[in-house]
Amino acid sequence: MIRRMRESDLEGAARLEKRYFSVPWTREQLGESLQSGQYLFLVAEENGQVAGYAGLLRVMDEGDVTNVVVDEAYRGKGLGTRLMAALLEEGRGCGMKEFTLEVRVSNQRAIRLYESLGFVQEGIRKRFYERPVEDALIMWKRDQGATSNLLFR
Repeated sequence: MIRRMRESDLEGAARLEKRYFSVPWTREQLGESLQSGQYLFLVAEENGQVAGYAGLLRVMDEGDVTNVVVDEAYRGKGLGTRLMAALLEEGRGCGMKEFTLEVRVSNQRAIRLYESLGFVQEGIRKRFYERPVEDALIMWKRDQGATSNLLFR
């Protein structure tokens, strides 16, 4: 089941952060973000546990995907795709028209997932990630009907 994150999900989300990210968000950071109103978090719940979650920061009418993680025990079953698709749908429902994210250049599995959802590669952020230091690929999913001037992006 994919649903909006609740305060009771913070421990599970923080556990996934700590397990899978080299610079994880803390429970407190997640809680503050959840309460801020600028963030949208969804969780994938399996057997009463947080099996994955994804977050989105609203910046005007754009959504910045901040966190996406699925526990290894649940990978390879389409959960990440369903979670991301639901996040984009919820974001659109909140008025977001375009979405962006950064992903490690070595994370080919995630890059393929994002591309399958319509994200395209638009740039590189040099040395964006720590532990280990690595470049980030900048990806965008833009509203096909929007008229935007890419010179100012």
